[in-house]
Amino acid sequence: MTRNVGSFDRIARFVLGALLIALAAMGSIGAWGYLGLILVGTAFISFCPLYRIIGMKTCKEC
Repeated sequence: MTRNVGSFDRIARFVLGALLIALAAMGSIGAWGYLGLILVGTAFISFCPLYRIIGMKTCKEC
């Protein structure tokens, strides 16, 4: 797996994912909010399988 997620993209994924998880845990939104785990996971590993499929990269150094 080569990196395909840049710094800004990683931060945005982490923040949005954490927000979705928190809202789901509080019961404000349904269980679908736990899909935020995918965003947080891809932020940590700097790799998005969907980006690879469509040939997209948001990192400058890769």
